[in-house]
Amino acid sequence: MYRILHMNIFKAMVPDIVYKRADFIPFEDLRASGKNCILFDFDNTLGPDHATAPDQFAFDIISKVQQLGFKCCLVSNAKSGRSAGIAKTLDIPCVTYAHKPRPIGIFRALDLMKASKEESIMIGDQVFTDVIAGRLAGVYTILVERYSKKEIWYVVLKRPLEKIVRFFAKY
Repeated sequence: MYRILHMNIFKAMVPDIVYKRADFIPFEDLRASGKNCILFDFDNTLGPDHATAPDQFAFDIISKVQQLGFKCCLVSNAKSGRSAGIAKTLDIPCVTYAHKPRPIGIFRALDLMKASKEESIMIGDQVFTDVIAGRLAGVYTILVERYSKKEIWYVVLKRPLEKIVRFFAKY
């Protein structure tokens, strides 16, 4: 059984580290530090927002981390059909309707992957969903800059608020 970490909301919005894109992450170092499970957001992390299929970038990242011995799982708030189809194409498991920022989707993914929070990483592009969910679940959390400038309207509305959080938290 997992427990939600109790922390103030501002602390929950601060990732462990930030990278420009997923391909800038030093996965070899993370593997050497004992991490062996990566929970990926998809939209604007591994591919364009609301894409219906992964592009070469997603295939390259998944291939790279699997070659290093990582288990991978897609953890998405997206509807089950689209995100499950993407995960199937990438040949990795998927947790749909993850309800991020609540950590329940992270916990479901950890169970699915038979992984502990200590050996797992959450990688995503949004502070108010991916980072908070990962932090509350107690997994190492990596924020990547968005893959594409094109985003759905409700994410566009959140980006200025994220900039304020990032300014004050200095990341």
